Amino acid sequence: MVLRRGARWAAGAMAAVCTVLLLGPSAPGRGLPLARPLPSDAAAGEVVPDRVGTWNICNPCGGSGLNFGRATEIATAAPQVIGLQEACVRDVEEIRTYLEEVYGLVYRVAYGSVLRNWNRCGGLPWRPGGFGQAILSAAPMTDRVSVEYPDGGSEDRGYLAVTTLVGGRPVRVFDTHLAERRQGEVRAGQVAVLAAEVARHDRAIVLGDFNAVPNAPELGPMWALARDTDPGCRPSTVGGACTTTTDWNSKFDYVFLRGITPRTHRVRPSPYSDHHLLHTDLRGGTPVRAGRDAGALASGVSAGIPGAASSRTRSRRSSGREWRTAGRKRTTRR
Repeated sequence: MVLRRGARWAAGAMAAVCTVLLLGPSAPGRGLPLARPLPSDAAAGEVVPDRVGTWNICNPCGGSGLNFGRATEIATAAPQVIGLQEACVRDVEEIRTYLEEVYGLVYRVAYGSVLRNWNRCGGLPWRPGGFGQAILSAAPMTDRVSVEYPDGGSEDRGYLAVTTLVGGRPVRVFDTHLAERRQGEVRAGQVAVLAAEVARHDRAIVLGDFNAVPNAPELGPMWALARDTDPGCRPSTVGGACTTTTDWNSKFDYVFLRGITPRTHRVRPSPYSDHHLLHTDLRGGTPVRAGRDAGALASGVSAGIPGAASSRTRSRRSSGREWRTAGRKRTTRR
């Protein structure tokens, strides 16, 4: 069938509208850019098995090429596990694609979406994209739990938890984003929920944007359970001993460790977010090579985590599922 000029124009316009509706106002590009040169201290194509990180990747944030820039930042640190906040499912999938196809780093993903928002995350008008937490791990993850706090404050907030390997040992990893900075009473209730779950584990890593400085009273239950990896930063610290993690020179981002000793601590400012990428090394291990070697190692260690996915295919399929809780807990084992 041959369409007239007007019909062809109308069909093209309709296709463009459908594309915007599906992908949202900040749709990612389709082409894969060339790898940017990484800093001299970068991990150079290897995942560091005892390194964990946290990063609020900022949403909404304007500009082009954000996800490629974010992937480059993550590739520079190459942590075994990183917790992301303010994460759209669509953005995380694009970041993972860049990490694998441009930098050769293969990560599995677990999502803890707490709301759906088309303006932020695209999707369909009747099914907007998921927004919340995400955990990237070079090893399989099991016992996924996503919890939405009963009171999120001005926006829904929650935590995501998984069991995975760090430094060759199983550990419970939490990723959270607490209520906005002027909502201390709300954060106190959220910390109570989170701390009660963290206390159940002898070894735990708690990653996230707590939207609170170290001496904020609502963080008291977390400090009672775990220590932050910044060696000079404690609730009693005054002055500039704490390394700031935001563009407005506050420490809001933490890697809390329970039953684990930190070895190094580093904060990397980034032009791709108003928060800095924070990472820490916990203990020595053997670097995981990029590509096939990383996949082979993940398959091998899955035997140490009951119910772990033993292939990237299974992880990819699971990554497309988004979850929502309404003040209650949902558990998925994979």
